[in-house]
Amino acid sequence: MNNRGITLIELIIVISIIGILLIALGFSFEGWMGGYRVESQTKEMYVDLMNARARAMERNRLHVVDFPSTTQYRIREDTDEDNVPDTILQSFPKTVQYMLNCNGSGILATTFSFDTRGIVSPDRTLWFTSPANVNPDYDCIVLFATRINMGKMNGANCVAK
Repeated sequence: MNNRGITLIELIIVISIIGILLIALGFSFEGWMGGYRVESQTKEMYVDLMNARARAMERNRLHVVDFPSTTQYRIREDTDEDNVPDTILQSFPKTVQYMLNCNGSGILATTFSFDTRGIVSPDRTLWFTSPANVNPDYDCIVLFATRINMGKMNGANCVAK
């Protein structure tokens, strides 16, 4: 008997096991990347909202956030101080990959503003709709009068993290 090599059956079994592991890893990686994309969009929008609040206080001007579509948002500034936002800030509108939602009357009818003291009016909850196989750590933003929090949607509520 020759014990210096491997049989064809042993080779096929090893290749099959490696193939099954690669397929399982591929599905896991796809879900992880989806979660990363949702988190990335949530964090980017959070930063934009915090910058709009700071800019409203710094320039002593009204700033309004609105949504021209379910996958876009923009920030406008009242440059002539007549309480009507007339200038869209540079780099806006921004497009997001996943659909935006808002509590209340739907995202397209949603606007909120930052006054000259940085106060948000009215309170809002924004969240991203992601596929069922995606489980991000952050997918929503809650805007209160004096603070902005990121969190995770838990049914109908955004739980701050």
